[in-house]
Amino acid sequence: MKAILLVSHGSRSPKTKEEIIVLVASLRQRLPGTIVEFAFLEIEPPSIPEGIDKCVSQGAAEIVVTLNFLNAGRHVNDDIPAIVSEAKKKYPLIKFSLSQPVGQHPQIPNLFIDLINNA
Repeated sequence: MKAILLVSHGSRSPKTKEEIIVLVASLRQRLPGTIVEFAFLEIEPPSIPEGIDKCVSQGAAEIVVTLNFLNAGRHVNDDIPAIVSEAKKKYPLIKFSLSQPVGQHPQIPNLFIDLINNA
């Protein structure tokens, strides 16, 4: 079974977690038969290792760690890959993949145009 782990930075603002919960609920509706969970790099639980554990406990054989970060940086380039590397050691039979940051997706210019046009 495939799992999506949506990873965000984490924030002290309760609104941020609420927004992630809404996004994950939408993804679950659009990806029936797929495990969809979320995790935060810091500040807010669940942590990335906790999110991975939750996916595995639900029967994930593959986990796509999906980066809810706009651009590359220390967290995207170093911190999160290191956490995923540790998870690969803990779960050697699970296939892990890591997405690019959202800002590198080819549709981002269209998203910004839509935001500008609707401001």
